[in-house]
Amino acid sequence: MSLTRRDFARTSAFTGAGIALAGSVGALATAPNALASTETGSAHTGRGDAPEHGRPEVGYGPLHPDPEGILALPAGFSYEIVTYSGKTRLESGEFTPSNHDGTSTFEGPRGTTLLVNNHELAGPRAKWTYPVPLTEGLVYDPAAAGGCTVVEVRRGHVAEWVGIAGTSTNCAGGNTPWGTWLTCEETEDKAGQNGMTKDHGYVFEVDPADRRANRAPKPVKALGRYAHEAVVVDPKRGHLYLTEDASGPNGLFYRWTPPAGFRHGHGRLRTLADDAGALQAFKCFDSGGRFVDDLSRATRTGTVYGVDWVDVPDRDARTVSTRKQFGDGQITRARKLEGMWWGDGGVYVVSSYARAESPVQHDGQVWFYDPRRRTLTLKVLLGVNPDPAQDGAFDGPDNITVSPYGGLVIAEDGEGVQHLFGATDSGRTYPIARNELNIGTEQKPEYSEFTGVTFSPDGRTLYANIQTPGIMVAITGPWKRQRK
Repeated sequence: MSLTRRDFARTSAFTGAGIALAGSVGALATAPNALASTETGSAHTGRGDAPEHGRPEVGYGPLHPDPEGILALPAGFSYEIVTYSGKTRLESGEFTPSNHDGTSTFEGPRGTTLLVNNHELAGPRAKWTYPVPLTEGLVYDPAAAGGCTVVEVRRGHVAEWVGIAGTSTNCAGGNTPWGTWLTCEETEDKAGQNGMTKDHGYVFEVDPADRRANRAPKPVKALGRYAHEAVVVDPKRGHLYLTEDASGPNGLFYRWTPPAGFRHGHGRLRTLADDAGALQAFKCFDSGGRFVDDLSRATRTGTVYGVDWVDVPDRDARTVSTRKQFGDGQITRARKLEGMWWGDGGVYVVSSYARAESPVQHDGQVWFYDPRRRTLTLKVLLGVNPDPAQDGAFDGPDNITVSPYGGLVIAEDGEGVQHLFGATDSGRTYPIARNELNIGTEQKPEYSEFTGVTFSPDGRTLYANIQTPGIMVAITGPWKRQRK
């Protein structure tokens, strides 16, 4: 049943005070140990090392420089390099592919941890020094450089092999309740474009525990063809939610509803017809029933929008991109819809930053979609960072995960200094790691984004990637429940 503007306005009239309180309490922050900016134009720039008056400290203290020049961490924490493009090797002998991106962990056999790691490699293979090897039986398009590798970790021993090859621009994705990984292509290249021999812009399923299940890769075309970023599965209702990182015009937030009688499970998505179920884009309106054209319009944390869903006319985008199939007033857009994670009964979803492409500028938003109430609540709002080269304020959130120690862990993909940072449920943030690998010059330093942030199944290890050149690290230390 559709949630109408009138229904939402009536509900908001009764619950508005509670919504405002919940929104401000749940707002995440922009600098260590500081409360979040509640308006777009007021980013925090202070270092925030001291605790707020009368409140206990959060996090693990300041970050200490790394003698190896890879990862700055708090005292008591350490890291190990799991894979390193051009240095570590696959079981088959080739070097680990480059450009690590979205990642998730799974319980493996005999106490092992399995990780599926995306490699965001766009365009033809000749463009890349370390593409994903074209392993026999696992190739979708032999012209494409991207794909996924599976990494097995056990008591210091690491093995890595190809999960899927011949896909393009494998950015984020998402795990499933049945133990597989959905890898997303962030491209709209069709056969004949950029050297490709097949259409791209799809979602593929990769099983980390069953190599045979990954043979003869088949795109899940029911989920649409566009610049996919991330996907999550609602374990109760069976919906899949998907983000689109695109501009000109800005991308959309999608929901896929399975057809009647469909049951999720291993290999089931591959059996779907190309037009199975319903792919829809979101349309937001405020408590007064007014249509919201772009999520950047929200300038205060705690903003709550009602959500309706509108059918995508041609999900395979045969002639027109899915986001361009809608006119003004039909759907809501947002700049750089990126990482997502399921938690707390809903979807945490990132709009990384908005500049000239959006009605209102910001340096990051995190929203929470509640599928039961059909509402979208702004939990994080990062004002424009005036000096990204200085360590302090966070900007450009991308991949996220829900922490077993409370709150979120967020990977930064902004400008300048790059962090992994945590955020408590009540809205204070703290640094976890800083990328110290300079891939630029001494005069013009450059630091790659963090990607693939995810905890091990037992919660003891935080895995993350430095995208360029492609390094997966395992961070351990005195994790603790964070005070609110």
